[in-house]
Amino acid sequence: MSEETAKAENVEIQAGAVKKAPASLRVIFGQKVGMTQVFRERNGRLCDVTVVQAGPCDVIGVKSSSGPDGYNAVQLSYGKRKEKNLPKALLGQFKKVAISPARWVREIRVDSISGLELGQQVHVADIFKPGDYVDVQAVNKGKGFAGAMKRHNFRGLPASHGASDKQRSPGSLASRRSLGRVLPGQRMAGRMGGEMCTVQKIEVIQVDSDKNLVYLQGSVPGPRGGLVKVLETVKSRKFWVEPAKSAVKKDKMGNIITAKKPTAAKK
Repeated sequence: MSEETAKAENVEIQAGAVKKAPASLRVIFGQKVGMTQVFRERNGRLCDVTVVQAGPCDVIGVKSSSGPDGYNAVQLSYGKRKEKNLPKALLGQFKKVAISPARWVREIRVDSISGLELGQQVHVADIFKPGDYVDVQAVNKGKGFAGAMKRHNFRGLPASHGASDKQRSPGSLASRRSLGRVLPGQRMAGRMGGEMCTVQKIEVIQVDSDKNLVYLQGSVPGPRGGLVKVLETVKSRKFWVEPAKSAVKKDKMGNIITAKKPTAAKK
């Protein structure tokens, strides 16, 4: 048996006994697969969803506030990558935990590191269920150099009264004589997209534990195949609550419908 085969079998044996990360770590990384439709029995309608292949993510690093780093954080890895394409320092970190190299490694700040250990795994079915609200972070699509109308939704200048070739110009840049310059932050033409974007309070529609898929309602930033971070929402309401049904009946205008009095029988 060669040395490489023995190492591969050792990794597989250790992967079978991987521990699960604590439920308090409600964050996971994945790749955007695409969009589709699913039928919801709640309202009897089709719902547009984004499919994200989330996890499993391995814990390859734990930082403590009492250590040399000075803050609490956990490092998660996701994806697959060849060893020859990794820096030696990062490759040594994977060999220390005895897991295969990953394509992405990201660090997340946490309040407490209690229960977190090297070699643990985060599965999407263990932290999220249908009805939960999550926040999704990803780098949105780059649009290249764009004008002010496309980049900032300007309405443009009028196309009449001799305004030739000025319909899509940004207009005045508000540079007064006393300043003689354009202030920083002025909305002008420039590079559009390619920035970190966060969409808050997206509902989890379905979770496929066998294929590590999570179905999120609506759209998610980023291209297909891009890295997506799914974490518990920062909003106060963490999951969907069925509204209580009121016994008071109202019409389309919001007026309360009262019971009609029985009419007298005709003689």
